[in-house]
Amino acid sequence: MNWTEYLRQKTAILFSADTWLPMDLPEYAQGFMYTLGSLTASSFVVLVLSGIIMAANGPQWWTRSALGFFMRGVHFWAVQAFFFFMILHLLRVFFSGAWRGGRERTWLLGALALFVAIPTAFTGYLMRGDFYSQWNAVQAKDGLNALGLAWFNVLNAGQMYGLHIVVLPLVLMGIIALHIALIRIKGVVPPYPHDAERQANETASPLKEG
Repeated sequence: MNWTEYLRQKTAILFSADTWLPMDLPEYAQGFMYTLGSLTASSFVVLVLSGIIMAANGPQWWTRSALGFFMRGVHFWAVQAFFFFMILHLLRVFFSGAWRGGRERTWLLGALALFVAIPTAFTGYLMRGDFYSQWNAVQAKDGLNALGLAWFNVLNAGQMYGLHIVVLPLVLMGIIALHIALIRIKGVVPPYPHDAERQANETASPLKEG
């Protein structure tokens, strides 16, 4: 099989209607705990849309205008919801063994999304321009200098603004999109079997019979 045929097969699976619009869901995937990933993604959509509106109108709009101040609040609370649901989602998938069944890359991409989201949120916090954001910028600069990351100048508002509205969001969107695509391909991991079911499977295995 050459790479073009392999790519065609993979894209056919990825972009099929059965992958993105399944008719039926497993019973275990219909509980509230399995909606935390969707709530995280929904919060991210609100976060991106409100950020685009704020960036299009500029800092003077979202610091002086009543509508801009409201949009700034929507953006702020979308961040809180995004991290809140993401942490709950991370805990749920960790304790349910979400890496089982060949889903290791899905799990690693989700963890990577969290690590990328943290500096994305921090660079946005530095855009507030108040005393607290300036104080955190000075403290972060000292810490980054100690780690040898002086090129990441948190005191440079232009650099932080570009990272926050362009570079880091695009990286994060790419990771989340790939994470969701792998979920649609691999499916949602089932819960761990009950003790009775596990014992029955062990009893019926050839190793036990021998």
